[in-house]
Amino acid sequence: MALKQQFQQRLEQRLSPQQIQLMKLLQVPTMELDQRIKQEIEENPALEEGAEEIDEDDRDDDYEDQEKEKQENDDDDFDISDYLDDDSPDYKTSASNHSKDDEERVIPLSSGQSFQERLTEQLHLLDLDDKEFMIADTIIGNLDESGYLNRDVDALVDDLAFSANIESNEAEVLKILKLIQELDPAGVGARDLKECLLIQIERKQDGDITKFTAKKILQDYFEEFTKKHYDKIQAKLEIEDEDLKEAIAEIIKLNPKPGGSMKESSKNMQQIIPDFMITEFEGKLELSINGRNAPDLKVSRGYEQMLRTYSEGAKTSKSEKDALTFVKQKLDGAKWFIDAIKQRQNTLLGTMTAIMNYQREFFLTGDETNMKPMILKDIAEIVNLDISTISRVANSKFVQTNYGIYSLKYFFSESLSTDSGEEVSTREVKKILSEAIAVEAKKKPLTDEKLTAILKEKGYNIARRTVAKYREQLNIPVARLRKEL
Repeated sequence: MALKQQFQQRLEQRLSPQQIQLMKLLQVPTMELDQRIKQEIEENPALEEGAEEIDEDDRDDDYEDQEKEKQENDDDDFDISDYLDDDSPDYKTSASNHSKDDEERVIPLSSGQSFQERLTEQLHLLDLDDKEFMIADTIIGNLDESGYLNRDVDALVDDLAFSANIESNEAEVLKILKLIQELDPAGVGARDLKECLLIQIERKQDGDITKFTAKKILQDYFEEFTKKHYDKIQAKLEIEDEDLKEAIAEIIKLNPKPGGSMKESSKNMQQIIPDFMITEFEGKLELSINGRNAPDLKVSRGYEQMLRTYSEGAKTSKSEKDALTFVKQKLDGAKWFIDAIKQRQNTLLGTMTAIMNYQREFFLTGDETNMKPMILKDIAEIVNLDISTISRVANSKFVQTNYGIYSLKYFFSESLSTDSGEEVSTREVKKILSEAIAVEAKKKPLTDEKLTAILKEKGYNIARRTVAKYREQLNIPVARLRKEL
């Protein structure tokens, strides 16, 4: 088959570098924006911090046709050798295996001591020989984040034989496991929740009858305890209501995830910096944007003067042409970045203004029942932007109000129709559910059927399965698990 050439015309939609840069800047929060700006200033010497100086002369976008300004240049002379090195080929100066459109995701490094490291430190305080220490270290290495040993003992024996070339048996591994279960935090090294709680309650035994009853419940009636069949436990142990209540309270104090407690203590707290601030004055809402979202950036005057100098001179050598191209690229990059920051600021303000006007009653009162149903499409139609753009704006952005700091995603919710045909936000229904469960009788909590009946009495025609879905979204357990003595 013969090869042949042909012309083909087709339409393609391509994003400009500035559009790509804007999309990336839209979705970053205020803290990351500061770092992004500092990074851009370090990489682009033509970009500087500070307010743009006002120039009386009009500037043309084409740098080569600009007239030379009548001012002295106090900057040092530009040395091409500082930027170009003819001895080194271009392909050796950089290497990149990623597309320009790829998003850079940085994994933050966290500091703090894990509970495995804390257990290993305690191992050195025990009188163990080399073999016992290797067995203990292997057991600790197999503990999950909650502090549980989810592997079988015979599997650990095989690991020691194949990985560490240590011959052992189940009895030796169980002996070392008991030693690990005596370390801190209490309950670590357990193979299930029952064993974890028993380890902790045994350490608290001091002759108290309440703790003895709690241990008896965990040891003999653990299944009844998890299902909250308190009447069966009380009948089998032949104890009074008050004694059972005190024993259950003692069990509730125990930690079901001993390894997780160390993780929580070493976790770095996330600092939230609001991107917007809404204040109310005499019934009027005022919106302001965080100053960090609108930093003062300008193009370096030194680089502009440098470009004019090189463009006016005769470019006879390759080095001078490359220098002119380099300065042009840096100036274009600086202008693109400044424009992207300005567009980001305008997009944020326009989107937040639309949200503020849409949820005006909520921002005036702070009452969730006044929140209107709102989806991304509603705001996108108001500000004439794409839904994906609104989603990027709402991502990781916060607003400070007179009633607290809220995530922008908080204001987006689905709608629900009442008997009168009025559309209300699902957050209003969830608030009613939360309030009803908060005041329920704990000895006889409200079932999903009763919660459905309460909502129907208030005019919300909603199915029981929908009530169950909203309850799960609120992280509220079923009625049986909410039962208290």
